[in-house]
Amino acid sequence: MTPAARAAAAIGVLDRILDGQVAEVALTNWGRASRYAGSGDRAAVRDIVYAALRCRRSFAARGGDGDGYGLVLGWARESGQEALFSGEGHAPAQPAKAGRIPEGLEALDCPDWLAAPLQASLGADFAAVMQAMRHRAPLFLRANLARTTRDKAIAALADEGIVGQAHPLAASAIEVVEGGRKVQASAAYAEGLVELQDAASQAVVEMMPLRDGLRVLDYCAGGGGKTLAMAARARLQMHAHDAEARRMTDLGARAKRAGVSVKLLGKPDAAAPYDLVLTDVPCSGSGSWRRDPQGKWALTPERLAALTAMQAAILGQAARLVRPGGVLGYATCSLIESENGAQVRAFLAEHADFTLEAERRFTPLEGGDGFFCAVLRKTATP
Repeated sequence: MTPAARAAAAIGVLDRILDGQVAEVALTNWGRASRYAGSGDRAAVRDIVYAALRCRRSFAARGGDGDGYGLVLGWARESGQEALFSGEGHAPAQPAKAGRIPEGLEALDCPDWLAAPLQASLGADFAAVMQAMRHRAPLFLRANLARTTRDKAIAALADEGIVGQAHPLAASAIEVVEGGRKVQASAAYAEGLVELQDAASQAVVEMMPLRDGLRVLDYCAGGGGKTLAMAARARLQMHAHDAEARRMTDLGARAKRAGVSVKLLGKPDAAAPYDLVLTDVPCSGSGSWRRDPQGKWALTPERLAALTAMQAAILGQAARLVRPGGVLGYATCSLIESENGAQVRAFLAEHADFTLEAERRFTPLEGGDGFFCAVLRKTATP
C-alpha cells in the first residue's frame, strides 16, 4: 500500500469507530477484509488511527471536520503530509475545507468537562501532561526478577535485535527503543524473561511491602500483570481474584511461563485473612489515554460518578480481608483526584483502624502512564 492508500484506509476505520465500534475491533475487521495489506501496512494504519483518536479535537479543527476524513486530514496537516490527499488512485480526495489552528483545550485535546477536575488534580503540570497524552506511549517491559536480572534481560533482548534500556521508575523496568514489534515473538518473551508492563505500573508494585512467606491477594487481578510482578519480587503465597473471572483466563499460563505460582480464587473470603491485599480498582483510565484514547472521549460525568462509588465499595470489601497489622494497597491508572487521594481520605474517615503509610501519583511526565497508589496499614490487634 502507498502512504496515501494507508491514509484512505485509516479514514474508513475511523468512520467505523466514530459510529460506535471499538477501535481494536474496527482495525481487526479491516485487516481481515484487506488481505492485500502487509504487516507494515496494518501497523501504519493502526498508528494513524490511534494518533487521530489521541488528538481528536485538534485534528478535527485542522481538518475542518470531526469525521474520519477530517481527522486524518488533520493528522496529515499537522505532520506535513497534506500532499497525500491528492485524489489520485487510492488516495483520499483533495480537501474542500481549509481548517484552522486549534486553541486552548482544543489544542490540548482535552474534553471540556474534564478540564476543571484535571487542572485541580495536576496543577501546574496540567498543560504538559495533556500535551504528553497527545503522543504515543513508550513500550515498556518488566524484567522477570524470578528468572533473571534486568541487565541480563536487556542483553537477551539485544541478541534478538531488540534494543532496551533501564528506566528509572522501577528496578525491573525496561524501555524498548528499537525493535518493539519483535518482542512478543522473541525467545526472551517466550521463556518468561520479560513481560509487557508499563513502568509506572511496575513502580506501583514496588511500593507494596513484600517479603518471603506473605499471603498476598490481588483483589482486582484482571489479566494479572501486577499479580505476576508481585510474585516475582518475593516467595509469596500468591492469590488472584477478579469479579469477572474470564479476565484471568490466561493468568495460569502466564504464571507458568514466568516460573511463579498463583492460586486463582472465585471467593477470596474463603482464604482470608491476607498479609497484603492489592486493589487495582476499575477507574476512568485517564492515566492511560495514550494507549486507550477512545476512553478519553467515552468518559462521562455519570460514568465517573459510578466508578468512584464502585471504588469505595471495593475498598470496603477488601479491607475486611486484611489481617490486623497487614496492608491494603489501593491503585488506579487515573489522574483524577476524586478517584485517588480523595478516595483514600474518604476511606480513612470511615475506617479508623487503617492509617496511611505512603502515597504517590505518577504522570506521563515521568515516562510511564498516569497512576496513583496508596499503602494503608491496618492496626495490629493489641
